[in-house]
Amino acid sequence: MPRWLYSLLLRCLVPFAMLVFAWRGWRHHAYRGSLRERLGLSLPQRADRPLWLHAASVGEVQALAPLVNALLADHLPVLVTAGTPTGVNHARRLFGESCAVQAAPWDLPGATARFLRANRPRGAVLVEGELWPNIAARTGAAGVPLVLVSGRISARSLGRYRLLAGALMRRTVRAFARIGAQDEASRERFVQLGADPDRVSVIGNLKLDQVPPAEVTALGQALRARWAPTRPVWVAGSTHEGEEQVLLDAQQQLVQAARAAGRSAPLLVLAPRRPERFDAVWRWLQAQGVAAGRSSRVGAEGESADVVLVDEMGSLPQWYAAGDVAFVGGSLVPVGGHNVLEPAMLGRYVLVGPCRMNAPLMVDLLRESGALSVVTDAAALVARLQPLLGDRQQARDAGERARAVVQANQGATQRALQLLGPLLRGPA
Repeated sequence: MPRWLYSLLLRCLVPFAMLVFAWRGWRHHAYRGSLRERLGLSLPQRADRPLWLHAASVGEVQALAPLVNALLADHLPVLVTAGTPTGVNHARRLFGESCAVQAAPWDLPGATARFLRANRPRGAVLVEGELWPNIAARTGAAGVPLVLVSGRISARSLGRYRLLAGALMRRTVRAFARIGAQDEASRERFVQLGADPDRVSVIGNLKLDQVPPAEVTALGQALRARWAPTRPVWVAGSTHEGEEQVLLDAQQQLVQAARAAGRSAPLLVLAPRRPERFDAVWRWLQAQGVAAGRSSRVGAEGESADVVLVDEMGSLPQWYAAGDVAFVGGSLVPVGGHNVLEPAMLGRYVLVGPCRMNAPLMVDLLRESGALSVVTDAAALVARLQPLLGDRQQARDAGERARAVVQANQGATQRALQLLGPLLRGPA
């Protein structure tokens, strides 16, 4: 596929994307007010030649934090963009006034060109799987070095790229001055896609270098004291449609077994991935006749609730800290799985479904250490959860193994700084 055809297809989708943003903005404030930024319109003109760092969404923004903080400590002007409204909001919470944050331009020739003219970045750093043909072409035309850090590409994505747009994606990856891959498998796939082998190296996964804020543990303890001071807790984070039913089935079996044995019934904390699903999941829980509460509403549910719906963005780490065991969503449905490192670095045992192509290396490392299990259905969830929720010391020991795996594989931030140094840290 030639790039002009790719761009034409995107232009045809713009009116529909604008309608989607208007609809979502009407329902949720996170989607409001960013359309002009995404089209590269009315952007302030910068003269300080910032280093532009771009992440897809919340997890990738969080992964960028150690790198951004290291760059800011060297007094380098930084601009952070994110592809989703929730990612933009999270970046603003993380970095405050330390650096500029805005919505990323859509991958349109005009939007990207206007963005580059306004910001005049000294370099562009993309994270993980952000391979955008027009951004790659326009940064090259503007003489802006382009680098990918913590890069990953799954076998499925490689197959799709080569089938649908092989030539286009080959030109895209060859536009990168450097690619720092998460692991050797991703490095090989970038080369197979067409990247120059001499420009691709393995630096590791930036997400492993995240340090949970000191207050996360204290906030988790406060949540535990409010909702389940004497009960075991398991947290299902970043869930998708099709997963909540399986999780609820498992929870109901766990509750019935605990009450039949005269033990305290566990609490399920359910955190949907997307904020626009909060109300729909709440209505579904009510229709199921479940004793449930919402995290945003201070009430007297506490010990009477079997399920807590997390309907606040940015609070998932606190809930992981409050729980005994974590299930990471997007893995019982064909999404690819979300961030298993977030609960692991907090010392929590991790459960995932069979669809885990987004982070197979870390899943395998955690599994080999006895810190993670793969489950396929409600029965498998119950079988793995019962011993862990019944013995908090066993759960803590397994969680500490998860933390140890994370700590043993850190260092990607320093390797990324070394990768960026020769290209992007010189005079503007």
